[in-house]
Amino acid sequence: MQTVWILGAGQLGAMLQQAAYPLALRVVPLDPDLTELPTIQPGDIITVEREQWPSTPLTDFLSSHSSFVNADVFWRIADRFHQKSLLDSLGVATAPWRNVADDTRAEALHQDLGSDVLLKRRTGGYDGKGQYWLYSDQGDEVPGDWQGAAIAEQKIPFMEEVSLVGARDRNGKTVYYPLTLNLHSDGILMASVAPLERVQHLQEQAEGMLGKIMDAMNYVGVMAMECFRVDDTLIVNELAPRVHNSGHWTQAGACVSQFEMHLRAVTGLPIKSPEVRGNSAMINVIGVERDHRWLEIPALQCYWYGKDVRPGRKLGHININHPQRSAIRGAIDEVRPLLPEHYGDALDWLELQLR
Repeated sequence: MQTVWILGAGQLGAMLQQAAYPLALRVVPLDPDLTELPTIQPGDIITVEREQWPSTPLTDFLSSHSSFVNADVFWRIADRFHQKSLLDSLGVATAPWRNVADDTRAEALHQDLGSDVLLKRRTGGYDGKGQYWLYSDQGDEVPGDWQGAAIAEQKIPFMEEVSLVGARDRNGKTVYYPLTLNLHSDGILMASVAPLERVQHLQEQAEGMLGKIMDAMNYVGVMAMECFRVDDTLIVNELAPRVHNSGHWTQAGACVSQFEMHLRAVTGLPIKSPEVRGNSAMINVIGVERDHRWLEIPALQCYWYGKDVRPGRKLGHININHPQRSAIRGAIDEVRPLLPEHYGDALDWLELQLR
């Protein structure tokens, strides 16, 4: 069996491993701190579940190996300065931004970007971490440890957040899933729904943007693009050169999940436009113990990551899929009393989108 080595051993690596069996592929996720280096055979592939990683003997070995796919991509996306510079060079819309140098002052950022400015760490930061707001009416200044280590973005008055997951093979063929509508809370993805008729008219625009990005980097595999929607214009917020949380619904709602699609692309197997099955809703399970009663609900699937339960930690996700939206709403109603009260807003949001 051909082996696909995964740099990283979290839940994304585990779900890639699950998707590999029907393809007769052997997937081996590797923790960056492992001390024993694997034996990479001719024909093996190395890919990732994360766009940045610590420098360890294992990660240095894998990321410099000739079998490492997209070797020249990750530094350009993992560092927000280079990611933003790439988008600007391609003419892909993104929030106006400035680099935060060692001597950058808040006054200059407000003059260029407006009264509300968001600082983002150039590297690291996810699920709302690594961000700091500067408000001109509060006299905020750039913290010393953010100078030379961040970018600054203009606040975008967006209507909603959408994401597009696409894939590209070695021959330049691209395929895309329908746009996904997302709900975030404190920077963490809470829920997603797809497909949705009212955003279908933005699909072509989104595919053009992501296709341009993947082609420019000769990217191979699945990539996700998160966007702000302002009227009928999409503005790129973040890129992820890997399978992505907002594409988890594809496990239940498409003939080829994002995980299988990524493995197909990196190993040279055919990729195809994914046939979508009905409607799907995805709910992230964050800081909540698993409840086996979830498994009794028709149309609901639960993916549990096997992690220790901690506040704010993604522990699993729930996919609800059915051809009839009324059945999805019914499943949401059934799971509602089995989730903490603070999930009410996310469940209300999902039901609103599915009406």
